[in-house]
Amino acid sequence: MSTLRVTAEVLTVHEHPNADALELAQVGLYRAVVAKGAYRTGEAAVYIPEQAVLPAALIEELGLTGRLAGPGSDRVKAVRLRGELSQGIVCRPKALADVDLERAAVEGTDFAETLGITKWVPPVPPTMSGEVESAPDLLPWVDIENLQRFPDIFTPGEDVVLTEKLHGSACLLTYLADTGRVHVSSKGFGAKSLALREDPRNLYWRAVRGHGVAEAAARLAGRLGARRVGIFGEVYGAGVQDLTYGADGRRESLGYAVFDVSAEIDGTVRWLDAADLLGGELPLVPRLHEGPYDIDRVLEIASGRETVSGRGLHLREGVVIRPAVERYSPVTGGRAIAKAVSPAYLTRKGGTEYE
Repeated sequence: MSTLRVTAEVLTVHEHPNADALELAQVGLYRAVVAKGAYRTGEAAVYIPEQAVLPAALIEELGLTGRLAGPGSDRVKAVRLRGELSQGIVCRPKALADVDLERAAVEGTDFAETLGITKWVPPVPPTMSGEVESAPDLLPWVDIENLQRFPDIFTPGEDVVLTEKLHGSACLLTYLADTGRVHVSSKGFGAKSLALREDPRNLYWRAVRGHGVAEAAARLAGRLGARRVGIFGEVYGAGVQDLTYGADGRRESLGYAVFDVSAEIDGTVRWLDAADLLGGELPLVPRLHEGPYDIDRVLEIASGRETVSGRGLHLREGVVIRPAVERYSPVTGGRAIAKAVSPAYLTRKGGTEYE
């Protein structure tokens, strides 16, 4: 899940092809449906992204009572309005009436706290939870920004790699070479430096033991001379999320695919290519494309059918984009990595969104 920031943005306004009273306000590559004439190209307004949870007063002010997602009808989610995908909310809240939004857009001011907007936290089913313990040595996963929100993370022509983004639950494993200890965690617990105590009922421990992930991490630590190795994989199948990729969720067929690897070598944590290091040892997320970065091509590949099962059983969630050579991004302030999500995935019916 990407970070939550509620910022002022300079808009580009487009006609809505199917509605005379509506227009499309563009932020990055996102477009949000707005009332016609409410905004003009070059003007600034506040952009509230998907997965934001709004307070009741702001929902009422924006005329969105009963129209947002979630049991409390308070969560921003992508929707189709008169046939056009609308992602996020463009508005000018009364609480910011005295704020110079053009200047705030330049300065990147975050208005989330001022407006009482929080980030939606997915629910955690019992099979993904359990007793936790402090794990300060655990290697955490990072939030990935959406390419459509930050299209300048990569430069045109830069060599990139696209892997399929799976709809499951992220499993974090850290192997400590000095002691042979293994930490297993979820993305949420891992962000708090907490590990799950081993439990045969726990989804992540079932995947780790079923696929021999800890043993692979130990071998990798030996080959690299690493103090710590982190293996990050997606657990999927029936009972995990609504997209199952043909895995029935039983222990012997619980889906698992590695999407990233990190290692602490000589005191520095480095991100490494999972395919180069673990190909043939552990299942990997499918690699869909390698070549020069072209945003239109990336968005095209983000949609379609899944390739994990080999049978195209259902839609594809999207793709994760990385440079061919790992690097820092001044846009994200960290790794140069992003995701692009399929519009069909965002607007599917009956979808689950657990941690």
